[in-house]
Amino acid sequence: MRISDRRFALFLMTPAALFLAVFVAYPLFRLVADSFFKISPIAGGPRDFVGLENYFRAFASEAFMGAGWRTLAYTAVVVTLEFALGLGMALLFTTLGRKSQVWRTVFMYPLMIAPIVAGLLWKFLMIDNFGLIGTVLHQAGILSNPNQIGWLSDPDIVLFSVAIPDIWLTTSFMCLVLFAGLQNIPGDLIEAARLDGARAPALLFRIILPLLRPVIAVALVVRGIDAARAFDTILIQTNGGPQSASETMSLLIYRTMIRFGDPGLASAMGTIYLLAMLGVAFFAVATIWRPGKDN
Repeated sequence: MRISDRRFALFLMTPAALFLAVFVAYPLFRLVADSFFKISPIAGGPRDFVGLENYFRAFASEAFMGAGWRTLAYTAVVVTLEFALGLGMALLFTTLGRKSQVWRTVFMYPLMIAPIVAGLLWKFLMIDNFGLIGTVLHQAGILSNPNQIGWLSDPDIVLFSVAIPDIWLTTSFMCLVLFAGLQNIPGDLIEAARLDGARAPALLFRIILPLLRPVIAVALVVRGIDAARAFDTILIQTNGGPQSASETMSLLIYRTMIRFGDPGLASAMGTIYLLAMLGVAFFAVATIWRPGKDN
């Protein structure tokens, strides 16, 4: 590359670099830096260096550890169901070919809905006393009364209930990514396997899924991070209740920062949260994608 071309490339990259520096690098630096200080919530208040004290307080907090396990359970449920449903629909659309164009368009509609709107919609569907789901199940004879299941009021099931809007919203995203990956699998390879007598399970587990590993890794990492930071859909449905049974890490950090006025502790929680998500992302890429290990 000539020097003039390099200068032109640097010129084109400068706006993006400045954007990342201002809106990504600096906030990330402030997050980590603030975690080592005890900061007054009042503007211009004292700012005292406390070292790792905020991290010790975070790990000693039952609320923090509980929110961590709930976030892990929520993410596992959401991503597993979305992957299973999305893969099934992607395989169906691939089998149907051009006949699935209209259905693919309809299936993508939930992606156009704002998460907070979806959360509010499902709240009205599952809310006690006049929720539509309980009423329909009662009229169908499945439930003895419409309030038999407290979708959003029972601490034992509320975490799975608030996951429903997330699954409904973004299964179409998982389907879209996997469908795009399926289009890159050579049809001749599938046809040759069928001629050799391979049945559907063998085609799926020995040919399709191994060839989809890079796509699956990207889809799981993107959706896993997105699900782990779920905030608005849970906030609008239960606000983390009842009894903090649906309080995830994002909600806890928000409350620590805004309601309890402890920016230092909230920054420490956020830093731990960020490192955990990075660790999971690298592990997923290394185990699922396995770059550089394929022949």
